[in-house]
Amino acid sequence: MSAFLKNVVDGYNDLMINKRDPRVDGWFLMSSPVPTLIICSCYIYFVKSLGPRLMRDRKPFELRSAIIIYNVIQVLASIYLVYKGLVHAWLFRYSLRCQPVDYSDDPDELIVAQMCWWYYFCKFTEFLDTVFFVLRKKFDQITNLHVIHHSIMPAAVWWGVKFTPGGHATFFGMLNTFVHIIMYTYYLLAAMGPKYQKYLWWKKHLTTMQMVQFITVFFHTAQLFFIECNFPKILAYIMCFNSIMFLSLFSNFYIQAYIKRRRLPAIKKDDDHDDTAKNGVNLRNGKSNDKIANGKGNAKAEKESRGVGKMITNIMSNASAACYIGQNGLYQSNGKAKGAESCKSKGYSNGHSIAEKKKF
Repeated sequence: MSAFLKNVVDGYNDLMINKRDPRVDGWFLMSSPVPTLIICSCYIYFVKSLGPRLMRDRKPFELRSAIIIYNVIQVLASIYLVYKGLVHAWLFRYSLRCQPVDYSDDPDELIVAQMCWWYYFCKFTEFLDTVFFVLRKKFDQITNLHVIHHSIMPAAVWWGVKFTPGGHATFFGMLNTFVHIIMYTYYLLAAMGPKYQKYLWWKKHLTTMQMVQFITVFFHTAQLFFIECNFPKILAYIMCFNSIMFLSLFSNFYIQAYIKRRRLPAIKKDDDHDDTAKNGVNLRNGKSNDKIANGKGNAKAEKESRGVGKMITNIMSNASAACYIGQNGLYQSNGKAKGAESCKSKGYSNGHSIAEKKKF
């Protein structure tokens, strides 16, 4: 056992000392993965345990202004990262076919490495998505997959910044950041009130954009398996697996929500932000509001769920909805808030949809 532990420690030290990118030495949080893991653990503890307990006997916070400012910052930060990624890498210098990591002190490559670090840091700022859920007592939106996604991203990106801050993999980061520009612009408009509802007709296309992103990243990365390219194959395998997994989840959600139209609750005119903005459905214990509200829908869903294939489809649908990470349920108009208080006075629990209230 002692020999095994010694080999593990020696392997870890060799990785951290000989395989690291020395350019990131001294950068904030880059000395060890431990601080990042601690921050992610604190995030999980707060949003799953401490936060809900602190808010148990408190009223939900009104955070409209804070949410608007947060979305503006996210949009501007994403625009900046995409701009720097294009100018210093992908627009003129990088190859879409094979781009090894350049570990030199070339000015452009140093800027690319810095942008990789800022992309990593932005993963921490996105914790506020869930913190807003807690402070607004939208606990039903804090799904396990939501928390897992947000907590894993900083830990995963840390290794990329530590060992490969540049090269082929930065294409995913830049494309993902471009998607964030569009997404957070949507959430910004949604947070600004009911008068902007008419500009939010393109929610459906957010899902399409996500699927296109995963397909593009998969093919851009998979080509490395068929050509000679000095880029870590292990990282390519991880990126391809991630792309396939999320493509399957989002594709299934798209079919359920926009083709079969079985999982989207109706949008009310007095809602300034429909509670399904990001997840596409308001989940409670893994069930859609449509199925809870509609007895016939229950019977039909129960019939369709028979068999292993249908069971897997249902699980994937719920998982994809939960993975559609975001701020759904964060924004409510004053009218809707008053309506919620009225429902509460009639015995309805806070955070349930109209369909759930009818059921209970």
